[in-house]
Amino acid sequence: MHSIARTLVASVVRRAVTLSARDAAAQPTARFLATAATDATKFTTVQVPIGKESVTLHSIWLRDHCRCPACWHPVTKQRLVETQTIPKDLAATDVKQTDAQVQITWKDGHVSTFDKAWLKDHAYGQTAQLRDLEETYEPALWGSEIAQNPPSVQYDEVMGPSSAGLRKWLENIAIHGFSFVKGVPASVEKSKELVKRITFIRESHYGGYWDFTPNLEHGDTAYTSLALPAHTDTTYFTDPVGLQMFHLLEHRGTGGESLLVDGFKVAAELRRLHPDAYEMLSTTKVAAHCAGDADTYIYPHPRYHALLNHDERGKLVQIRYNNNDRSVLNHLSFDQVAAYYDALQKWQAIAHERKDLEYWFPLGPGTVVIFDNWRVMHARAAFTGYRRLTGCYVNGDDWRSRLRTVAGVNRKMC
Repeated sequence: MHSIARTLVASVVRRAVTLSARDAAAQPTARFLATAATDATKFTTVQVPIGKESVTLHSIWLRDHCRCPACWHPVTKQRLVETQTIPKDLAATDVKQTDAQVQITWKDGHVSTFDKAWLKDHAYGQTAQLRDLEETYEPALWGSEIAQNPPSVQYDEVMGPSSAGLRKWLENIAIHGFSFVKGVPASVEKSKELVKRITFIRESHYGGYWDFTPNLEHGDTAYTSLALPAHTDTTYFTDPVGLQMFHLLEHRGTGGESLLVDGFKVAAELRRLHPDAYEMLSTTKVAAHCAGDADTYIYPHPRYHALLNHDERGKLVQIRYNNNDRSVLNHLSFDQVAAYYDALQKWQAIAHERKDLEYWFPLGPGTVVIFDNWRVMHARAAFTGYRRLTGCYVNGDDWRSRLRTVAGVNRKMC
């Protein structure tokens, strides 16, 4: 199993006394108070009853997470107390509990009240662990078979007075990495209104909402009639764009079919067939650039990033792959160069040659496609004639935020 997850700093080991809820209620308050602290940290602790047990927590952690209106703004969900002002040796003078809450009175007279359910969700232990307290969507990996039933939603559903259609649209993207919108009026303004149903359009050196033909307005092969291999966009940004939307308004000619490839599926195949190559592309960082316009020279800061990027648990969350935009490879050792090219070619053999992973389709007026640029690679066949394509970018954080709000995701991690 891939081992990208990092080890978190372990807590200082100390003995915790476990009490049942019945015993806790019967014991004098002093049983819940502890002022002992290690010489190394000088942080005091408090024994807090939660359910049938009690847990030893640092006083500073409890005060730092106090949810009273003086410490935590109930509307903005923001902390109001400067953590530096909380003494390391803060002592509790009283601990009381009801069936649902724990109330702690501190030496300075401040009172903190916690719901036991909240404490149960968030109280930490001797071993560090990452928690999934909010609802998430598991990606459904796909190949060419997605053509039989591609995820889609109707324009009128998305633009309707309720958020049900918008939620369906965003959940399609979260699960499958892309979605069509059918029945979209063939105009720039209506297309812009559609994407703004999610959030604002992300500006870039290409502008906001694009409307372009193959005229090399920008120094990028997208502004030609050439075929484009499967890739993700803006690998040269520090924060690559989250979503990309296309609406083909006109094409008088041949070719130009669109291709989508599930990058997470490609990565899964690479890990299955070539685990060493997967590890190499997860740990070896390379540079990318955008320098086709005279007034543009973009590269990310920090400069180098891996093709496969993972979260703290080792779960794949982002692909940064555009072979055309990769910068000079001059920072690796002799052995690393050979290993990197070997891994890259194995990736490309799956991403570019496996027909069972390709979903080809024609775009046309009235049908919008939008996809997760952190997951789904896109490509285009060469074409002839006049072709007018419109589209835009959306930030990753903002479309995911919109999904959480329309889906009613809890805010336990605040």
